[in-house]
Amino acid sequence: MVANMKKVGEENGISFSYGGFVGNSFNSHRLIWKAREEGGSELQNKMVNEIFRAYFEEEKSLGVSSVLEDCARKAGMETSIISKVLSDESLGKDEVEREIVEFGRKWNCSGVPLFIIDGKFLLSGAQEATVFKEVFDQVFASSTDN
Repeated sequence: MVANMKKVGEENGISFSYGGFVGNSFNSHRLIWKAREEGGSELQNKMVNEIFRAYFEEEKSLGVSSVLEDCARKAGMETSIISKVLSDESLGKDEVEREIVEFGRKWNCSGVPLFIIDGKFLLSGAQEATVFKEVFDQVFASSTDN
């Protein structure tokens, strides 16, 4: 699987490297939550991309505050907001914990990645592009039937 991920990553401009240590990633989830609060999906997506780059390409630990600070800055979050989230462990804690429980119950989610497409189709784990295409074709077909 790792060899395939590296191949697919290279084809898409991602240099996967699997030597990093994740650490406790809860603060990264709080920053992702706060990014959406501050800048909507656009800032949230940038935050996720920076976190993924740090871990998957640069082998940085998501449990290190300075790594998360750097990711948030690169994503475009304001320094004062970054500092507030990382210094106040209660900020976003309840919201992130609630999301974990809700997704876990609703989608029987116990790991990542989990892709939920059109609120109906679940793809768990790394999937080939052909699997996504099949699901997208089903979504498109059902939307044109209505």
